[in-house]
Amino acid sequence: MKNKIWRLTLDTNPEDCNLNCIMCEEHSKFSNFKQNLFQKTGIKNRRMPKSWIEPLFVEAKKIGVGEIIPSTMGEPLLYQHINLFFELAKKYNIKINLTTNGTFPQKSAEDWAKIIIPVTSDTKISLNGASKKTAEKIMTGLNFEKQIQNIKEFVNFRNIYFQKTGIFSRITLQLTYLQTNMHELPKIVKLASQLDIDRIKGHHLWTHFPEIQNLSFKNDENSIERWNKIIDKTKEAARIYKKPNGKKIILEQIDYLTYNKPQEVPHEYNCPFLEQELWISATGKISPCCAPDELRNSLGDFGNYPETSLQAVLQSQVYQDLVKNYKTKKLCKTCVMRKR
Repeated sequence: MKNKIWRLTLDTNPEDCNLNCIMCEEHSKFSNFKQNLFQKTGIKNRRMPKSWIEPLFVEAKKIGVGEIIPSTMGEPLLYQHINLFFELAKKYNIKINLTTNGTFPQKSAEDWAKIIIPVTSDTKISLNGASKKTAEKIMTGLNFEKQIQNIKEFVNFRNIYFQKTGIFSRITLQLTYLQTNMHELPKIVKLASQLDIDRIKGHHLWTHFPEIQNLSFKNDENSIERWNKIIDKTKEAARIYKKPNGKKIILEQIDYLTYNKPQEVPHEYNCPFLEQELWISATGKISPCCAPDELRNSLGDFGNYPETSLQAVLQSQVYQDLVKNYKTKKLCKTCVMRKR
């Protein structure tokens, strides 16, 4: 099998976060994930060993990986060894693709920007409302005004760095589509234009808990109709509100929905991850995608790092079988990440 893997995600510190977003698998007020983790393993906080990081960069370089993502679960900037990621990115000429909640802990946003911008392809900042009331209701513990000020400082440094070096680092607003926040999506586009944001992207809700089931737009025909009307208004907003340089803001994964059998995505939608990306958990578990932790087990056993190399995973029978047959898997049939 010809290797096509171009990105690697390392779940460095999934239990470390300074917010409690209601939709988060681990940190939501509705989640008992951390309690169950401790009961099963005696571990309160999984953290990737520092000794793994450089060997993973070395192996990633060998197989042609161009981007590495520090943890997308939890806040990666709280990881004790996060600065090592940025140092190794320079050493091995691998870009960092960062997802952060925009609180920029322990340093100012500008100080973080000085470290992050020179080595990142994209910084995705989680933003789930255009107003204080909406954003703070979803991202529990957030100071919305401070988040917006942080984004301004971060973007300002990016722009100065680009002017000086010609090296461009994209900045994205990342959303979770909920019935309680997406009525503000056109206003988020307007806000993004004022902040000089390059891209807005997101995904539909993983309903980890029964308490948030009613927040999904995929519940029924009526909620899908509401979503599609929001898309109409959002596309119009993107036509009107542009970046300061006159360029359009990129809208990604902001698409119309069609009503299918309960929870199933159309068969022709494809997986954006297989033969593209791999995930390694803080304890070494290797996974083919970012589906919720327990659900991924249904896709097969792909080994554990460092006992199993990334190349061995890609060449394994279990991985190749998944590539060929994933559309028959129950989890994949309902995956919110599959695309046209």
